[in-house]
Amino acid sequence: MPLVNGKYRANNKDPRVPANEVPAEVRAKNFEPVDTGYTTEDAIEEANRCLDCKKPHCVAGCPVGIDIPTFIRQIRDEDFAGGLATIRDSNMLPSVCGRVCPQENQCEGNCILNKTGNDPIAIGQLERFLGDMTESVGATPQCKPANGKKVAVVGSGPSGIACAGALAREGFDVTVFEAFQTGGGVLTYGIPEFRLPKAIVKREIDGLKDLGVKFEYDAVVGNLYDADEFFNEHGFDAMYLAVGAGLPKFLNIPGENLPGVFCANEYLTRVNLMKAMDFPEFDTPIKHGKNVAVFGGGNVAMDAARTALRLGAESVTLAYRRTEKEMPARVAELHHAKEEGVRVLELVSPLEFEAGEDGFVAKVKLERMELGEPDDSGRRRPVRVEGSEFELPCDVAITAIGTNANPFASKAAPVKLNKWGYIEADEDGRTSDPRVWAGGDIVTGAATVILAMGAGKQAAASMTQALLGEDAE
Repeated sequence: MPLVNGKYRANNKDPRVPANEVPAEVRAKNFEPVDTGYTTEDAIEEANRCLDCKKPHCVAGCPVGIDIPTFIRQIRDEDFAGGLATIRDSNMLPSVCGRVCPQENQCEGNCILNKTGNDPIAIGQLERFLGDMTESVGATPQCKPANGKKVAVVGSGPSGIACAGALAREGFDVTVFEAFQTGGGVLTYGIPEFRLPKAIVKREIDGLKDLGVKFEYDAVVGNLYDADEFFNEHGFDAMYLAVGAGLPKFLNIPGENLPGVFCANEYLTRVNLMKAMDFPEFDTPIKHGKNVAVFGGGNVAMDAARTALRLGAESVTLAYRRTEKEMPARVAELHHAKEEGVRVLELVSPLEFEAGEDGFVAKVKLERMELGEPDDSGRRRPVRVEGSEFELPCDVAITAIGTNANPFASKAAPVKLNKWGYIEADEDGRTSDPRVWAGGDIVTGAATVILAMGAGKQAAASMTQALLGEDAE
């Protein structure tokens, strides 16, 4: 490597440092992490590929505005504590975001190296590298003095956590109310251990506790409490609703209520949160199918299919009504799924589930599709091919075709909803009730972790301005 300013620097035309992935034939049989992360040497080598752009487009591509060039420079200089502090100025969940954010569509997608025909900087890997050093080099960010204001955050998923952390640093007394028995929301119940270890989520949440954020679990806001009780009896000054959009969508075809047919939310929650993979040690059984069919093409469908493999399935088929090109899942997730043995069946749509002699699902009737004109999403609309029906054996079927608004929203606070049941909020998260802000999937519909976090940060800034006045920074 050439010597630059007294340090060895790689040529930015070099290919990016590859991820350290466990071989597919090994990882498909356990729930250990697929990617073990960069070593120190890997991180420094990759950081040295950065161009130090005067106008870094990568920052513009980050929904929470992380100062990416600075933390990359700090990795290059081996100032890992400084790099972690730089990230945590904008993002309290670097280990999470480094693993699950769609960097290829955001920071890395905006990297100037893409325009030169070279590989973009592996920003996600570098963020994860620093985040995973929290216990060895991390320091709790500084908080402003207590300002006497109390805020209730409803939901401990990405948006709620981001909002709570930002408010705590501004001196607010913050309590997070979570319906489940543990924190993290979709990070805990929705994303499998092999993609996002639960110990990582716990560590990130413990970092919020170090800022003084309090957590109340098993607290179903809308049933136990509502907005009036928060404001009138418990002394809260504002409320942030981040309850997510966890109500599953269904195929609405005959046989969907047969035993052995799951929605992905239930299937993944039983495995991720309720430890169904460790039955009988944990009394949360789930059917371990031999032939599993998964319907959908997003990250959740990939997670369900790859989980089924790890639970011992001999065959897993991912059925999608468009082609791989139109799948909304991350390219890496589809690649990993196929490497591990998931079969992709393109241009098909389910018509009916049929039971076997035991009453459980035994097969699904499908029809073939072809692509027509683009729909509202910009993707070509699937059109039925008449007379193309065929059958696929399956003893477990999992639907992963999206989610709807969580109905708890209307119970928690008297805010205006749109016709689909999502909360109406402006770009700052303000709702029809001046005391209530909202953000994340309950406003936008199902989106990415980092976009939900961006909404939480924006709402926290708006709350700070509203509750502390014009002089608030």
